Amino acid sequence: MKINLGCGMTPTPGWINFDNSLSVKLSRLPSPITGLLQWTGVISSRNLEYINFCRMHNISYADVRRGIPIPDACVDAVYSSHMLEHLTRDEAAAFMREARRVLKPGGVFRIAVPDLALKIREYALSDDADAFIDSLDICKPLPRTLLARIGLICFVGIRHHQWFYDGRSLCRLMTEHAFSSVQVLPPGVTSISEPGQLDLAERFSESVYVEGKKSPYSCFNL
Repeated sequence: MKINLGCGMTPTPGWINFDNSLSVKLSRLPSPITGLLQWTGVISSRNLEYINFCRMHNISYADVRRGIPIPDACVDAVYSSHMLEHLTRDEAAAFMREARRVLKPGGVFRIAVPDLALKIREYALSDDADAFIDSLDICKPLPRTLLARIGLICFVGIRHHQWFYDGRSLCRLMTEHAFSSVQVLPPGVTSISEPGQLDLAERFSESVYVEGKKSPYSCFNL
């Protein structure tokens, strides 16, 4: 069993794909209802696009801040791309614990996040503070209409970035949560056995990739 957490619109064929967007839940509603939500401005056309995407793909709902709906020690690989940065530090720690819980001993945990070091280098070259802050996606303007604001609170949620990592800080986070053999890997390289159609270079132009393993001898194993 291999799981992709926070898959968005890039689920991995042959893997179990999860996302915490309420669009996953809304995709279970009849199309006329979600169409009405979009027509009234409660959800955006982009939200409706993802709802329809979820209908066509086997994406399940999971909020890693509250747990991964998978039994203990039964997963061979956990993958997450551009999801960790949306979590607070406490939520990220909870995610680390959940990933370790569901992994088998020796299972691989692979994370891709926006590379802060790369963004800093880009800023140093451009010397454009506004472009730099905008690229961090840490500030989102509120919708203009009341219905759209209600939709943000009830159906969409806050989606901006909460934290940033470079390769060293992400390795440190994983090591602090008892993962072993933690390393930064170049795009296209993995220690996952038979990754299948997993995109090993997802968003390579802006990402750093880190993998670690659940030690078969760790006292943290379940």
